[in-house]
Amino acid sequence: MIRTYVLDSLSCVDKEITINGWVDVRRDHGKLIFLDIRDATGKIQVVVNPQVSAEAHKTAEKLRSEFVVAITGKVNKRPEKLVNPNLPTGTVELEAVDLKILSEAKSLPFEVADTKKINEETRLKYRYLDLRSQRMANNLKLRAKAAALARQYLNAKGFTEIETPLLSKTSPEGARDFLVPSRLQPGKFYALPQAPQQYKQLLMIAGLERYYQLARAMRDEDLRGDRQLEHTQIDLEMSFATEDEILNLVEGMMIDIVEGCGKKILAKPFPRITHEEAIKKYKADKFDLRTPSTSPPYQGGVGGGGDTFAFAWVIDFPLFEKAEDTGKLTFAHNPFSRPRDEAVPKLMKDQDLLTLRAQQYDLICNGYELASGGLRITDPKIQRKVFEIMGLSKEQIDERFGHILEAYEYGAPQHGGIAVGFDRLVMLLANEENIREVIAFPVSSSGQTSVMDAPSEADPKLLKELHIKVEVPKMK
Repeated sequence: MIRTYVLDSLSCVDKEITINGWVDVRRDHGKLIFLDIRDATGKIQVVVNPQVSAEAHKTAEKLRSEFVVAITGKVNKRPEKLVNPNLPTGTVELEAVDLKILSEAKSLPFEVADTKKINEETRLKYRYLDLRSQRMANNLKLRAKAAALARQYLNAKGFTEIETPLLSKTSPEGARDFLVPSRLQPGKFYALPQAPQQYKQLLMIAGLERYYQLARAMRDEDLRGDRQLEHTQIDLEMSFATEDEILNLVEGMMIDIVEGCGKKILAKPFPRITHEEAIKKYKADKFDLRTPSTSPPYQGGVGGGGDTFAFAWVIDFPLFEKAEDTGKLTFAHNPFSRPRDEAVPKLMKDQDLLTLRAQQYDLICNGYELASGGLRITDPKIQRKVFEIMGLSKEQIDERFGHILEAYEYGAPQHGGIAVGFDRLVMLLANEENIREVIAFPVSSSGQTSVMDAPSEADPKLLKELHIKVEVPKMK
């Protein structure tokens, strides 16, 4: 018999169906055995009566939580006094006539009903069990819904979804690169992308005009509740667009996603505040508008979004800032941000560099930086000057960025874009406090992967093929 999903049993009253799923709960009432059977769509109560099927009853006696079963039976309406209002299928039950064990389960390391209280190491080691909990399953379904809403919105606006490479060259985004050794070119390395920044700009130069992707990005940086080694961003770029046009388009997308997921927005249109005003008023460039303006500034870890989302744009960021470790000038966001028109003469003359402003913007929400973007430099002279101020030599500029500087010389349109932190957005939508709760297989706070126990030592044969010799520092 063809399998029926649990939720579809509601339309099968008085019919015989077969369901497949996991044993959620088994309750033995003597002659009758009650089973709660769970599949991806929900749970249903199954009644195993020895007078209906002695063989099914005998099999049911062997069952434990998380056994995988196939059950054939008749869908009956529950008596009115036995209806379960807390269960979508609470008006029906399945009377078993046949029960088969498809897969047995040994004793679990934890109960899957509520895994949030289980320690992180155990949860990630058995992530496939953790994901069986209703909360985690709902989080992943919410993530899929948010992604679908983003795609639907951008497709309707004429954007083209384009994948960019994962094996690439280093691109400065403020974190360390993950390097991948080349077997075919010994001593040389690829870098995993911290962002598809240069590729999306090259797509604008290629004339695609409106690009997006749900991009994977990797950054070797310290971990925290809203940061992983790899993350997903809704990445987009537009040609011939003004800053206002980009902000309005992204604002519309965020409204579609948030309201489409059943949440409320505090203020529409989103307030816009300059970076200078934000620092004066909130002492930070990310803040929570759900709290009074006299409240302390956001310091991180404010938790999930609840039902109300307080968006705001922060605009007019500094073009440069001093690096904390060296005190030298570096980019405030990324080195491709276009200076405001009035800042260009001073930039080219090295004047008042810390006062210069960029056409750069952030979208903040409930105390988190949710997105960052800007208009891009398309004049190779200006771009070279920015790199020079950062301390790069001509040789370093040509070696690391010669490809994009040359591309600028073949007719580059004005363009700009943004990258929305998709994991953070879903974290807020799910009212969670850590992005690990909305990622299927995250890394732990120490960088250990779920289930597969990486990083791990490499096979010596593979290292030899890659011409790599590993020297482990001696313990002092």
